[in-house]
Amino acid sequence: MTREADRGVELEIDVAVLKTEIKKTYASVTEERHKDFIFPTGRGWAEDLDYPPELANVPERAVESFAGVANPFSLGRLEAGERVLDLGSGAGTDSLVAAQMVGETGRVTGIDMTEPMLAKARAAADQMGATNVEFVAGEVERLPFADGTFDVVISNGVIDLIPDKDAVFSEIERVLVPGGRIQIADVTIRNPVSAEGRRNIDLWTG
Repeated sequence: MTREADRGVELEIDVAVLKTEIKKTYASVTEERHKDFIFPTGRGWAEDLDYPPELANVPERAVESFAGVANPFSLGRLEAGERVLDLGSGAGTDSLVAAQMVGETGRVTGIDMTEPMLAKARAAADQMGATNVEFVAGEVERLPFADGTFDVVISNGVIDLIPDKDAVFSEIERVLVPGGRIQIADVTIRNPVSAEGRRNIDLWTG
C-alpha cells in the first residue's frame, strides 16, 4: 500500500505495480492491434464518438491504437495559436487532431508513460508532417513543464487510471495560464468503490 502523506491520501493499491500493468495493457493496444480488448479501440470507435473532421487526416498507425472513452473536442474546438497539453496522449490521435486545429502558430505537447505508444505517436506525426506537435515521456502527476505553459489541457480516458487525482488536477492548474481551460473525456462512477475493488488491478487497468 502506498501512502501520499503530504496530501493525507491513502491509496489502497501498489501504485508501482499499477503503473507497470497499465504500461503492459496499453503497450498491448499498440502492438497487438487485432486483439480483442474489453474496451473499444480504433478509427471506427473514434468515428462513433463523432470526432471532428480532422480525424480523417490522422494516419492509421495512430488511430488503430485509439482507446479513448469519449470525445474531448465535443466541449469545443481549439483555437488557432493555442498551446495545448494532451495528458496521456497514447498513440497520438487526440494530439494530431489538436495540432490541425491550432495550426502553424499553435503548439501541441503530448505526454505519456508508455514507450511503444510514444514511438507510434512520433512516427504518425512524422508521417502526417505535423511540425507543431511533440511527444514526451513522463507521468501526469509530475508534469515536466513550467508554470503557465499551456492555454488548454485535454485528456481522454487517462485520469481515471491514476489513484492520486488531487496531484493530477494540481499539476493541471499549475501548468495552465490564468484563465486556461480543460477539455477532459473520462470515466466517472456514481457509487463508492469497495476497498476490495480499489485493490483490484484489473479494474484499474480495464
